[in-house]
Amino acid sequence: MAGLIPQDFVDDLLDRIDIVSLIDSRVKLKKTGKNYSACCPFHDEKTPSFTVSQDKQFFYCFGCGASGNAVGFLMDYERLDFPDAVESLAHLAGLEVPREQRSPEQQKQAQARKSLYTLLEKSAEHFELQLKAHGNRQRAVNYLKGRGLTGDVVKHFGIGYAPPGWDNLLKTLGVTDEDKSLLTEAGMLIAGEGKLYDRFRERVMFPIRDIRGRVIGFGGRVLDDSKPKYLNSPETPVFHKGKELYGLYEARQAYKDIPRLLVVEGYMDVVALAQFGLRYGVATLGTASGEEHLQLAFKYTSEVVFCFDGDNAGRRAAKRALEVALPVMQDGRTVRFLFLPDGEDPDTLVRQIGPEKFETLIRDRAISLEDYLFDSVSDDLDLKRLEHRARLSKLAAPLIYRLPKGVYRELMFQQLAKRTGLDRAMLMELAERPPEPEAPPAPSARPAAPALDADAVPPMVAPPLDDSYADYENFDPGVAIDNGPPPDYDQWQPGEEARPRQPQLFAPRSEKTVQFTPARLAAALLLYHTELVEQAAQELSGIAELNDPDLPLLQALVTFLAARPSVTIGQVLGHWRGAHGPDAEASIGQLAGMHLFTSVAADDQTPALRAQELQDIFKALRQRLVAQESLPLVEKAKQQGLKALSAEEREQLREILAKKA
Repeated sequence: MAGLIPQDFVDDLLDRIDIVSLIDSRVKLKKTGKNYSACCPFHDEKTPSFTVSQDKQFFYCFGCGASGNAVGFLMDYERLDFPDAVESLAHLAGLEVPREQRSPEQQKQAQARKSLYTLLEKSAEHFELQLKAHGNRQRAVNYLKGRGLTGDVVKHFGIGYAPPGWDNLLKTLGVTDEDKSLLTEAGMLIAGEGKLYDRFRERVMFPIRDIRGRVIGFGGRVLDDSKPKYLNSPETPVFHKGKELYGLYEARQAYKDIPRLLVVEGYMDVVALAQFGLRYGVATLGTASGEEHLQLAFKYTSEVVFCFDGDNAGRRAAKRALEVALPVMQDGRTVRFLFLPDGEDPDTLVRQIGPEKFETLIRDRAISLEDYLFDSVSDDLDLKRLEHRARLSKLAAPLIYRLPKGVYRELMFQQLAKRTGLDRAMLMELAERPPEPEAPPAPSARPAAPALDADAVPPMVAPPLDDSYADYENFDPGVAIDNGPPPDYDQWQPGEEARPRQPQLFAPRSEKTVQFTPARLAAALLLYHTELVEQAAQELSGIAELNDPDLPLLQALVTFLAARPSVTIGQVLGHWRGAHGPDAEASIGQLAGMHLFTSVAADDQTPALRAQELQDIFKALRQRLVAQESLPLVEKAKQQGLKALSAEEREQLREILAKKA
């Protein structure tokens, strides 16, 4: 149903749903005092750190920082988007979700996106039909059979064929001017020198689906060894290559709980692995693996394995993957690196050794992130020598420092301390220094990979990292130029030898520790004790000029609570998501969670003590304002002496300092 979900309905729904009952039906909770606890369902742990407050109707994990209300729990636990989570809760409550009427502009934008999805789905159907019925289909069929693909796997992934010609898709789907415009916006047509023509021509076509199964773009491969080999859809309103993983939708359909995701290079690798029963292969779409790719992957599994060739390009890609993985390595997540022998890729290798031995490779030969990090930075170092241990500490400490705060980072620093003999304090100091530039490694001959033995697991080569990966990361095939069709392209016939080729286009949650500034501490206190909102509003009027980055949050919260003094934290989170977005909701949820067991939040504190706590907080804020206002005059007095101030300035300074009371 079109339209936005009214915020009032979400508030009412959260008021009807008991978050303890909701979570307990999925994660067994244990009563601990006035709250409930369990081992966190969002990361691995043995000691319960997941807390649910029935009074405030929200949850928080002190281990990984997960927080939210009933809607947020369903989104995280059952991997639903916001509307689907609301629909699910409404079904439990026996309610029907109403929808607000969108503005004409919003309706127009929504309809345009819907039309793009529709035309892209029709494009996929068109390419599938061409593979079955076009006169030149046999060439594509022979190619797919030559790559060892079965009809079932081709059908499962919706693989199709874009036949030769400049306007096959244009003639089929570009019926109206609006259709032509939408097809161009979707990246299926190219507008050049007054003519429209098909982007994909004489290629095997791989539809790219988002996590909901909607076609959002395509990848096309030539049928021979000509260049460019691969062509991807360009960036469009529905396709962002840095945020999607080819094969992830199919993996979700294959597994209730995805055991791992194996990140490979291309479409054929994903499809070949699936044909052999390994349905957890995914591929990036013409870009190096990025942090958003990993965040997406970790929504559906706790283990990601990067699969690379053992050559220089594989080393560069591995270093890039290591660096983007560090910031998202929350406790309970696993990243490993699998290096294949030269000349092999997952497609060829799984056909030679079979799926069982391929999984043995992953299990026994994939290198953990911690081992890969230490081995790569200690390459060519003799750790028996003091200067080499010092070098290791300078290289490894800044990398480990990029890990999220938690048990894993602490263990990594302990491991580095063991290898270098330095204590943690010294390593932290080194971690916060900017890294020194490394000299380029001397070239060295690398031995050829051994031949594969059909009855043995091939040895894996874990190459050292180097610094020369900029060409991999910065390669932008979009700069290549498609010269477009000749003026008489509509007379061009299949079978002509000279055909232009398209450009090559295929080549957190926030940290759990919350800093309590005075403004954020006041906000946390008000979340638990809304009866203080009137006092807070009066105090805020006296510090409106304070330049504090956290003050807008406090002001917005006071305004909201003043209108709804009996609201729960769960309802505050629901409002914050609708009004300020999911990042702001997560921020205020963590603020409330970290403050859950502090003395000012406890119910056994008297109202007078809570009021005094708030008064003390605002006293600190007033002192900040005094410092802010007096700073120019104080600096002038320091530099030029008190006599340099005019009588008016001295009086002004006295008045400012008097406000400290």
